Amino acid sequence: MARAVLVGLPGAGKSTVARALGHFWDCGVVDTDDEVAQRAGVDVAELLRTHGEIALRTLELDVLNSLKDRDVVVATGGGVVTTTEARALLREEVTVWLDCDDATLVSRLGEGDRPLLGDDWTTSLARLRVERSTWYEEVARERVDASGSVVDVVARVVASIGAHES
Repeated sequence: MARAVLVGLPGAGKSTVARALGHFWDCGVVDTDDEVAQRAGVDVAELLRTHGEIALRTLELDVLNSLKDRDVVVATGGGVVTTTEARALLREEVTVWLDCDDATLVSRLGEGDRPLLGDDWTTSLARLRVERSTWYEEVARERVDASGSVVDVVARVVASIGAHES
């Protein structure tokens, strides 16, 4: 079982918080987007453009399956919750939903290549929040406020997991 699996919308800080948690717990960190890119031979944005979302979700599920028995912190792609199979796996893990307001998400996205967000990131994130919130709630043991500094978010995640395990 993974130490923690982080889910949430793009810009929630999953990758950054996962690295900090890995350091805090002295364990490995796996970013599913990096693993998918390695398996596909192209980055996630290019995989989406050339092969579509189904190809991405299939590889993402393979990666999740390969992590089930590893002592790592996992940062997932924002859309990992869109498939029934991935949600079933996530429910078996210590899954934490990192969430913050849409303005913070947009400010964190920078200049990245995000094909699923299109040209209007604010509208797209609001749409994704409506589409995915129920799924995030379904898989997450805890919902953690991801606004603020990385140190603050890590403290909230650690506290929420500890509170859940008590």
